[in-house]
Amino acid sequence: MLASAAVCLASVIYAEARGEPVDGQIAVAQVVLNRIEDSRWPDSICGIAEQPEQFASLPPDIETLAVALEVIREEHDDMTAGATHFYSGSPPWWAGEMERIGRIAGHTFMREPDWH
Repeated sequence: MLASAAVCLASVIYAEARGEPVDGQIAVAQVVLNRIEDSRWPDSICGIAEQPEQFASLPPDIETLAVALEVIREEHDDMTAGATHFYSGSPPWWAGEMERIGRIAGHTFMREPDWH
């Protein structure tokens, strides 16, 4: 189970943050884990990673697989402060409804305001 979860998470990291510094890759992975804690999302890494129109996914490389394993093993604190969304480039249509948490590497991290 750990192996399949790591591959799912690494696939998101590779597609969304390859070429980013490691902290940017960790932050993207953390968004997937943060969604597990929210009852509106599936309760598994692969369930979240495989949801249509949520994250890009590409076959990972060994580096992103290592980052995924570190995040799954909770070797890093959540530097996104509970973000459940991110974007790079121009803000998407949904960003106006979200609370901006900050920017890490090439991504802006956000969460829904007052949710919980």
